Amino acid sequence: MVPDGGVKDQEASTSSSPSPPAAAITMAARPPRPVRFKKIARWHPLKYHRFRVWATKTMVDASSSAWAARGAGDVTTAVATAPKESEQEDGKEHICGGWKSEDGSLHCGYSSFRGRRASMEDFYDMKSSKIDAKHINLFGVFDGHGGSCAAEYLKEHLFENLLKHPAFISDTKTAISESYTKTDSDFLDAETNIHREDGSTASTAILIGNHLYVANVGDSRAVISKAGKAIALSDDHKPDRSDERERIENAGGVVTFSGTWRVGGVLAMSRSFGDRLLKRFVVAEPEIQEQEIDDELEYLILASDGLWDVVSNEHAVAFVNDEMGPEAAARKLTEIAFARGSTDNITCESRFVTYTPGSLIGPAHLRCHADEKWRKTIAQAGNRTHDHSKD
Repeated sequence: MVPDGGVKDQEASTSSSPSPPAAAITMAARPPRPVRFKKIARWHPLKYHRFRVWATKTMVDASSSAWAARGAGDVTTAVATAPKESEQEDGKEHICGGWKSEDGSLHCGYSSFRGRRASMEDFYDMKSSKIDAKHINLFGVFDGHGGSCAAEYLKEHLFENLLKHPAFISDTKTAISESYTKTDSDFLDAETNIHREDGSTASTAILIGNHLYVANVGDSRAVISKAGKAIALSDDHKPDRSDERERIENAGGVVTFSGTWRVGGVLAMSRSFGDRLLKRFVVAEPEIQEQEIDDELEYLILASDGLWDVVSNEHAVAFVNDEMGPEAAARKLTEIAFARGSTDNITCESRFVTYTPGSLIGPAHLRCHADEKWRKTIAQAGNRTHDHSKD
């Protein structure tokens, strides 16, 4: 027996909404959505050598607190940025590109490749400036380990501290040494987690007029080509170097062999920024070499050990000679290192130096010394400071 109103209520319910089969039929009757295919571009590191380069320019205040603190003379500041082109090869990010100043006096090329590592811990920095009527050019490669914090900190602060130093022009070597140790101390003070093991190398080149200063901490390296000959301007800081081992042991540290020579059985270099737990033995005091720029000095290569572990100084110079453009040459070095089995991040900056007696000097990255069109005298860059790395 059905209660009064039961059948009516049931009929009303079924008539007010479609049954599940009817709803399914309605959905099925809709036209199918078009299928879209995503195009995937695969980059092969040994096949392609050309890439695009962009440049934008942003002006900043010349009377910044940094310059005011330094008490510098006539300094006008500008910033030029060159967005990097990012490419992928099996997920391995490869950033490379170049930059030209507005008057063409500077032409830069760089290449930074994550390679077979799970993360990217290499950073680089490039700046140019004019201080007290002197052209200043600064270049650096920072190879991080245990994380990227230390290397990134160096990129942001090392050259800033150096340019602020009151003796930067009058006593450049002292300014470099004190700026290195100050930056290391500042990084350790800024790092709140006392157990962080982040550290970094620093290989830098500072050009002031006709003088080149190369300062190094760690196992990144600077190599010049002079009259066609490869000459290292830095000595890798390795624990098995007799003088480094003696210094470490005199400070109470130990050097042991575990696959390679290591400080405390952990770190495979004897000097670095950061590395809080080993700071007593692993210092950030740079070794500095000075080189007078003359007509025999052709170009300079700065690179992390991802390159130098598999490419000799002589081969690197020979490879650069084969290239006609700054970007192609920088990229070629990273590609060769990867093809030779480098398991590390690979970062390379190199620059050609033009010499004109009695004039100021400017750098240009990886300009082939055999190509006479690059050997014109570099025009004055004007009262500007360029930061080429903030892409």
